[in-house]
Amino acid sequence: MNHKLNFYMCLLTGLMLITACSVTRPYKAPDASTNGLFRNQPLTDTATLATLHWREIFTDTLLQKLISTGIQQNLDLKTAYARITQAEATYEQSRQAYFPTLGASASVSGNKTTSGSTSNSHPYQLGLNTTWEADIWGQLRSSQRANLANLLQGQAAARAVQTNLVANIANFYYQLLALDQQLVITQQTVESWKATVNVMKALKASNIVTGAAVVQSAASQYAAAVATHDLRLRIRETENALSILLGQAPDTIPRSKLADQQPITLLKTGVPSQLLANRPDVQAAEYNFRYFFELTNVARTYFYPTLTITASGGFTGSSLGQLFEPGSMVGNIVAGLAQPIYNQGINRARLKSAQAQQQQALYNFQGILLTAGQEVSDALFSYQTALDKTDDRDNQLDNLEKSVSYTQQLVRYSSANYTEVLNAQQNLLTAQLGQVNDRLQQLQAIVNLYRALGGGWQ
Repeated sequence: MNHKLNFYMCLLTGLMLITACSVTRPYKAPDASTNGLFRNQPLTDTATLATLHWREIFTDTLLQKLISTGIQQNLDLKTAYARITQAEATYEQSRQAYFPTLGASASVSGNKTTSGSTSNSHPYQLGLNTTWEADIWGQLRSSQRANLANLLQGQAAARAVQTNLVANIANFYYQLLALDQQLVITQQTVESWKATVNVMKALKASNIVTGAAVVQSAASQYAAAVATHDLRLRIRETENALSILLGQAPDTIPRSKLADQQPITLLKTGVPSQLLANRPDVQAAEYNFRYFFELTNVARTYFYPTLTITASGGFTGSSLGQLFEPGSMVGNIVAGLAQPIYNQGINRARLKSAQAQQQQALYNFQGILLTAGQEVSDALFSYQTALDKTDDRDNQLDNLEKSVSYTQQLVRYSSANYTEVLNAQQNLLTAQLGQVNDRLQQLQAIVNLYRALGGGWQ
């Protein structure tokens, strides 16, 4: 009878192994169309900024020190690495599921006679037991692959955090340099307005202008002075924000000057398909899709029976001395199939949910890839726009400087209204501040392009 049972069990197991390959499905990377992802960009050169180390992009030594400090101390990055450690532990745990469980037991009991008295015989038992579930339908393999995808997603997410961290530190740094320069310009304008006020007072004394010219020019001087306070506030807030990125308390940020920056000029984007290999958040999104793909495989296996083999063995005796005598060894091995009958509705709901999550992960991947293309396109156009404004801005400033000089001379001879002087000086200040913003736009466009291409984690 036992031989027949073993035969049928082996036959059934063999049939299950033959059909197991049709239960779970092999992973296939999601379709990722990258055609036209970079708007109006020729796709002939595979060289890309993303492969350059951040020290090659940011050559300012003070900025390099800040980025290095941020990578070592930033709390978000430390948190991301802690998640990797957790994912590694989960993955290792899933690997152990292939091995049988092993337990030990020891017991002693007393017997009572029919009269109710306790016998001097105390049976002793010492044994081991093990249970192993055969991975016939690939449930354990799919679970392990899902946990591996989760681990890889965590690693990619950490790289994405570093990419954003490097870019944010650089952007805040350049913003500080721009604010410093705007503060210098505004302070110089305050001094210029003071000189204008004195000139207007002298002209009023000569009856060339009225008192309105004096008070209007003084009001413009104070307006510029107020702007310096706002700039100092923005500088302090930017320093504080950058300090948090560095993982330290708010403090002064050592920095150079805007005019000292020598940005990289050869901007290589490569081809859009390289985003799949270079951009960490795109990689993380694909691993997330793979994770849910494997969980869908796991959900499919619940429709099929499980094969469990249980074995136990040990020694038994009426006393410790008899525990290891010949004939005291006992053992048992059982193989069983389990197929729940009334949970098909639960299994269908589990599979439907897993498939929906997999579809959501696919849409998320496709959306992140499209966003990556948008960010590359935006950064490239922003950089080009900043360059295109250079000549026009220089010409604007040249003419405004002449306008200030001409109107100051004309008003002395009553050939121009004092408001023309005020407007010319105000327009000059606006253009000077705008030129600083143009420079900042150029620098930050390079930073954003580097991040958009997936650079900063190498």
